[in-house]
Amino acid sequence: MLTSSVAQVRLSNRMSLRQVIRRLSSAASVVPSVQELVAQAKPDAGGVMSILQSRHLIESVTNDELFDLTATDKKFKLYCGADPSAPSLHLGNLLPLMVLLNFAIRGHSVVGLVGGATGAVGDPSGRTSERQEMADGTRITNVGHIEKQMTTFFSRGIEYAKSRNFPVEDATREVQNNYNWWKDIGMLEFLAKYGRHIRVTQMLARDSISSRLNSAEGLGFNEFTYQILQAYDFYHLFKVEGVNIQVGGNDQWGNITAGVDLISRLKPNKDDKNDAYGVTVPLLTTPSGEKFGKSAGNAVFIDSEMTTPYQLYQFFINVPDEMVQRLLRSFTLLPIEVIDKVVESSQKDPTLRKAQRVLAREVVDLLHGPGTGDEMAYISSFLFNTPDMPFQDEVSADKLIKAFDKSGILHHRQFSDYPNIDDLKLSTLLADITGKSKREIKNLLAQGAVYVGTDRHQVQDPDDIILFDKERLIDDKLLLVRLGKNNYYVVEWK
Repeated sequence: MLTSSVAQVRLSNRMSLRQVIRRLSSAASVVPSVQELVAQAKPDAGGVMSILQSRHLIESVTNDELFDLTATDKKFKLYCGADPSAPSLHLGNLLPLMVLLNFAIRGHSVVGLVGGATGAVGDPSGRTSERQEMADGTRITNVGHIEKQMTTFFSRGIEYAKSRNFPVEDATREVQNNYNWWKDIGMLEFLAKYGRHIRVTQMLARDSISSRLNSAEGLGFNEFTYQILQAYDFYHLFKVEGVNIQVGGNDQWGNITAGVDLISRLKPNKDDKNDAYGVTVPLLTTPSGEKFGKSAGNAVFIDSEMTTPYQLYQFFINVPDEMVQRLLRSFTLLPIEVIDKVVESSQKDPTLRKAQRVLAREVVDLLHGPGTGDEMAYISSFLFNTPDMPFQDEVSADKLIKAFDKSGILHHRQFSDYPNIDDLKLSTLLADITGKSKREIKNLLAQGAVYVGTDRHQVQDPDDIILFDKERLIDDKLLLVRLGKNNYYVVEWK
């Protein structure tokens, strides 16, 4: 059995892991009892657009009357799109999706659109150079991934809202691929029917175009026409699906207004009051001005295989103090009244990072399902045991394996994978587990930057002679390794 040396609470081994996690969460005074605060709080007041503005989710609107209209009983249908430029959505994509989720839980219908067709062209918005051409097979694979991620986001978002006692209203939530209508449209047909309604002077005036025209690299015709394709997407969804609000990043403003303009020009009845609207979300940046969601140059992804729940939790627990209130408002559904109380409590001793811990749990629950945030808090307490947040549990290897199951840092090995395991060098095993080169591992061992076991035993091996010691396994089946200060690897052996 494994027992923390600073444990203050003894728990029965018969308790389930979820019971342990819940009890530890309530026992730790570091993180405020959010559930109690939510139960006592009043819902955010006002129309949904006003609420979104107070949550830092609104940058620009094509018509301010949308604030008044969304304060009535009128229901809208919204969409936001994402091109398949990567296998996964990232945190930048989460802002417009949060706008859709906030509308969806209040009974408005939403559509997530994947650019299976437009992704082949490439959007110049927010870019100083042309995107690299992507192979068809890669793009099609990415489309499938993003369709699944959007579907999962909506379903888990509703589940998350209900878990926070939000009175969710029924509405349709769907995901579509714009290739389904573009595949049947010919170039001559499109130009003959819609070309006369598209003004080239307006296209040239848009920032995404003019900035590139004035650059050394210039602009290809494919990217120049992208705004037409996105404008038609909005028109198609408006006409066929009844979508009347498009949501996008602030760099999408030109493409969105192009769609609003095309819909207005193609209306058969100019007196028709069923208007189309555009909404943009702000560009989220760090205090240093960098795009938020970048970690050591790598995007933080929504896909659990590209950014594990554990990595996501660690990312948000380390956000700067000056950003945490804004992120709690933008990336969670906690009432603003609750957020303000959490932040106020956190400011009394910023070193405890109370607000960051709440933020990390909420975002992990939103993206990976309610309860996952508590599980990541539990294993973080185990891995980073501190006097202010002690690991207060007595657990077995089996309980730890179950706790680490969703973390994304649990590896699996068979003893039979290594025929001469008694003669296996530690450096060889660590290179296999971590995916690092043998030279990297040898350097870490020489520097004493490798720690093994629950007691974080430091291993220093400048001569590369130390062998793997099975005595370091927890209950003969679990290996805990730390490289440097923060990189943990947990290995289940069978």
